[in-house]
Amino acid sequence: MKTALTEATGIEVPLICGAMYPCSNPELVAAVSEAGGIGIVQPLSLVYVHKREFRGGMREIRSLTKKPVGLNVLTEKSLSSVYAKRMSDYVDVALEEGVRFFVTALGNPRWVVERVKSAGGVVYHDVIDRRWAEKAAAEGVDGLICVNRRAGGHLGKKSPEELFAEIADLKLPLVCAGGVGSPEEFRAMLDLGYAGVQCGTRFIAATECTAHADYKNAILAADEKDIVPTERVTGVPLAVINTPYIEKMGTKAGPFGRLMLKGRRTKHWIRGWYTLTSFYRLKGASMKGATSADCWQAGKSVATITSVQPAGEIVRKFAAALG
Repeated sequence: MKTALTEATGIEVPLICGAMYPCSNPELVAAVSEAGGIGIVQPLSLVYVHKREFRGGMREIRSLTKKPVGLNVLTEKSLSSVYAKRMSDYVDVALEEGVRFFVTALGNPRWVVERVKSAGGVVYHDVIDRRWAEKAAAEGVDGLICVNRRAGGHLGKKSPEELFAEIADLKLPLVCAGGVGSPEEFRAMLDLGYAGVQCGTRFIAATECTAHADYKNAILAADEKDIVPTERVTGVPLAVINTPYIEKMGTKAGPFGRLMLKGRRTKHWIRGWYTLTSFYRLKGASMKGATSADCWQAGKSVATITSVQPAGEIVRKFAAALG
């Protein structure tokens, strides 16, 4: 099936394995791309969780597949100058290593757009509503990743159908992100008009993903009602499995956090603090076995994920649903 996404990326199946901290290991990224979808490298995960030097990690992925892969670029203002410089360097190295598809998130994507387009690449940007979609379109992005309220990790507030109807007239390719765990749901989103689908939770429950078996089993055991949004991890709503730790911690930011999040400047500072602390919390929870501090990101697609499968098999089953 050809869509605007497959045409832009050179892939066979309009399916993205979304960038996941800490779950985007090289083997998973490569396996999805090799099967005909496209795996997205999450650079902080590659370097700080999976312990690859960035260029070396990119070359390792290229040794596992010659098919297209993408790179996730965080452009959030709250990132420190050190991290911002590293993100800039990651983009340069990725371009040098042949990457031409970039997914930006959490900030203004203009500098990425300018650098990538000059090299003949394309940029899709994460959005949760029309306001942010219009801002991204004005900055020259080539497509939009529409993050809905069923997503794992950072999530939106609208259903896939509402979000599509709200921004379809912007005439940019739209990718559904959130709530797709089965081939049938994949086909339904494409029939709705999306140019592709981005999955995260479904690929955590993949053989190649190096997340701990306890995390994968928690996904298999969970249902929609077990997925809750919490502000206590990154400062903005993050969809996680409702474990005893999450219940004890609560899902709302504390009084000081709420005050800081309301300020135009202070919200960037507090989000930066949340982000730095969450790196360690999410890494430990996902890569190690069940503990008293389980914090497992997942979306409502858990309802249709019933087994751990090889990533290639997941891609092929989704492709088969297209007929």
